[in-house]
Amino acid sequence: MKRVFVIVLGAALGCSVPFSIAQTPQQLSLKEAEAIALKNHPLVQAAQLTALAARQVVTEVKSAYYPFTYGSLTGAGAESGSRIAAGVLNNPIIYNRYANGVTVSQLVTDFGRTPNLVASSTLHAQAEDENAQATREEVLLQVDRAYYGALRAQAVLTVAEETVQERQLVADQVTELARSKLKSGLDLSFANVNLSEAKLLLVSTQNDVTAAFAQLSAALGYQDNRTFSLLDEPLSAPPPPDVSDLVAQAMQNRPELASLRFDSQSAQRFAKAERDLWFPTVSFAGSAGLIPFHQDPLTNRYAAAGLNINIPIFNGRLYSARAAEARLKAEAADQSLRDEAVRVARDVRLAWSNTQTGFQRLALTQQLLDHANLALDLAQQRYKLGLGSIVELSQAQLNQTQAQIEQASAKYDYQAQIAYLNYQIGTLR
Repeated sequence: MKRVFVIVLGAALGCSVPFSIAQTPQQLSLKEAEAIALKNHPLVQAAQLTALAARQVVTEVKSAYYPFTYGSLTGAGAESGSRIAAGVLNNPIIYNRYANGVTVSQLVTDFGRTPNLVASSTLHAQAEDENAQATREEVLLQVDRAYYGALRAQAVLTVAEETVQERQLVADQVTELARSKLKSGLDLSFANVNLSEAKLLLVSTQNDVTAAFAQLSAALGYQDNRTFSLLDEPLSAPPPPDVSDLVAQAMQNRPELASLRFDSQSAQRFAKAERDLWFPTVSFAGSAGLIPFHQDPLTNRYAAAGLNINIPIFNGRLYSARAAEARLKAEAADQSLRDEAVRVARDVRLAWSNTQTGFQRLALTQQLLDHANLALDLAQQRYKLGLGSIVELSQAQLNQTQAQIEQASAKYDYQAQIAYLNYQIGTLR
């Protein structure tokens, strides 16, 4: 029995400790959340891998600058005097032999095509680096919005919990007064309706908190839903009064624009490379080796070198079409860059306008809450003295709740708008 008791106690302790740890929310600041997302989010990882892959293309294109060397082991057996008599124009003799050797080929010049291809691939790799940075900033924006959204939901939940407590107190007081025949049943019904509305608000806000943490968990790159103890962030400074400087800053900093610039330049260099297809190609080739076993006409070793010049003459307008295609795509890339610049300028102005409105809401919602609190105090005093009705008190309670929600939301809405403005001007990094 003692052994069984020890086993059961150990199992209970072993289960209770991890459970208590699992139930403790992880404390999290905004900077910590951003660092987790940049390390953990799959979109960031995918963008970085894509950028690394683009850099390998540069190495692939640059390989034309270096000699291409390969070794060969060849053995052949044939009937005496055999020649290749069909399928080609020449009829070389086939000798019985075994040989091994090395062949080297080197591009001498293609009159600019390879340098343009290298420049094009390098610019495209830089564009992919900017795309990776754009993905990082998009992930950071999602994290900031989800973080402030969770703080907002928690603040509204606190308002709902306090509202339930206050209206429960009023309902209990009215219930006692109704029992003493000091208040009517209508007053009791209104008090219970107000209490029920507060409980409905509480249920709704609890669901909003759960949804907000689901959004935050996804923004951090977690598959499971996690709950955090979020640290509040200090209120951001007021937005700048002039939007023109912000637009100029966005034109310089936004990674999407930088990526399109690099892509446009890459397309232009590729168009030049396609035009250079019409130029001759000069290449060198050399081969040397040993023939340990061979027929009498062959020697024990061989070596040869040559220079080859390929001059395009006619290919069914293939090169002309490729050059025209590349040129048109380069022009399309320029237009895409212009369109993105227009959209960025528009988005910056809209974000700045929303931030200005959000900053103004901070003071207005505080004034609204002060007036609602004063109105509720007066309504409560009038109701206690019998000068006001339960309808007047209920309306004052509703106004206070709405003002509290607006005041709690205004701060975090403004913080989220500041984060979006920083994203639009390219400083959310």
